[in-house]
Amino acid sequence: MSLEQELFEQRLARIPEIEKLGLKPYGHRFEFSHTLSRILDEYSARTAEELSERVNVKVCGRIQTIRRMGKAGFLHLQQSTARLQVYIKKDAVPEADFALYQLLDLGDIIGVEGYLFRTRTGELSVHAERLYFLSKNLLGVPEKYHGLEDVELRYRQRYLDLFANPEVQKVFETRARIIGSFRRQLEARDFLEVETPMMQPLYGGAAARPFVTHHNTLDIDLYLRIAPELYLKRLIVGGLERVYEINRNFRNEGVSTRHNPEFTMLEFYQAYTDYKGLMDLSCELLKQVAIDATGSAVVNYQGVALDFGNIRRLSIREAVVEFWKGPEKPTLEQVKDPEWLRSHSSKGTPGEQLMDIFERHGEDQLVQPAIIYEFPVEVSPLARQSDDDPSMTDRFEIYAAGMEIGNAYTELNDPREQRRRFEMQLAMRERGDAEAHQMDEDFLRALSYAMPPTGGEGIGIDRMTMLLTDSTSIRDVILFPLLRPEGPIGIGEWLGK
Repeated sequence: MSLEQELFEQRLARIPEIEKLGLKPYGHRFEFSHTLSRILDEYSARTAEELSERVNVKVCGRIQTIRRMGKAGFLHLQQSTARLQVYIKKDAVPEADFALYQLLDLGDIIGVEGYLFRTRTGELSVHAERLYFLSKNLLGVPEKYHGLEDVELRYRQRYLDLFANPEVQKVFETRARIIGSFRRQLEARDFLEVETPMMQPLYGGAAARPFVTHHNTLDIDLYLRIAPELYLKRLIVGGLERVYEINRNFRNEGVSTRHNPEFTMLEFYQAYTDYKGLMDLSCELLKQVAIDATGSAVVNYQGVALDFGNIRRLSIREAVVEFWKGPEKPTLEQVKDPEWLRSHSSKGTPGEQLMDIFERHGEDQLVQPAIIYEFPVEVSPLARQSDDDPSMTDRFEIYAAGMEIGNAYTELNDPREQRRRFEMQLAMRERGDAEAHQMDEDFLRALSYAMPPTGGEGIGIDRMTMLLTDSTSIRDVILFPLLRPEGPIGIGEWLGK
């Protein structure tokens, strides 16, 4: 028998003892008077004398520590990120309640009724007068809650991570504030939140490989969406001139500290603007999101102060010149020269070569928030061509801490040019690019009804959360990241005994 199973069976054996006290091991509704955080906020500054005027409380939470000392003892309750001490004295509670106290384990969930006081050491505590049993923990927890450090275990058993490492809860509270800030800001600008299909007969809107599923009744294969873009632009055609969606996307690609196959994006589209208008809007949105999430436009990420109140703007060619890693820095004219591009990249076309060079020389050096604009046509199949340079598009990406956090462009609304771009993508697919875009006839039909000039943008919620919570891995900011299945763990068998 493993140590884990032995501990499980010891705790399981306490259930009949709890039931003998007339209590249910998996309890009932509990009407508490205060949350632990409210008690700490309202009474932490009160002295022992001020607490002599009785303050009755009824609280609940998970047992974090237990310290038994004969006829008295202490425990700490945890609720969310707050913890509060409870003092239990044998002659101050009913006999059955003190017997229950003797049976409690770390991780059990209980209710306590009593009054606030300060111990001799000055710690704010609840002097218990009644104990209520609410739920039995059958498995061990990290000793004295010193923390759960096994990274794989933290991701796989997020429920354990959340109560063993209370600071993890703060990450997801910040994530919620980020999403809430984006919503408030967009709705204040008259954007309408919408929903588009997650299962699609034809995937599109990004360069990525999809997950495939099958609908039994219709007997058709469907794809989990890689982006909602083409559906949101159909809504622009239909007259919904400002729309946004906070959406789950699914891409059948590698896993890394910056990539999870399932991730969250904000996408928004605004009629009668262009990519320059979206640059201004993006700077406003990101600055306010940082303030709403952290209290400041300047945030610390891995020891570097990132200033979201001061976002630089560079063309992709200017970025190559500025961040060139080789001994001889090129000029802007050289970066425009197809011969120079060909001599520094093995990719197929000048546009693909420029993108390859930028990714190798510039991307990881974009530490401070920056907007990089004017991307090649070949890598921007849905963006409008630049009036000044037909080889480039009116597109930008947003970078911070060396990673892309946003992508935007003036939308291509000429159905004939869009068809030509799709055909270009099909040619790239034939050359072996599995992520190249497909032909979407219905989208072309929608564009043929006339889409107004439009700017569209996507911002990665997961990566924004990484930056604003100082997290180095995307798995730290996704509650349940994708992991390989684990082997048999035995819990079901143990419970059946």
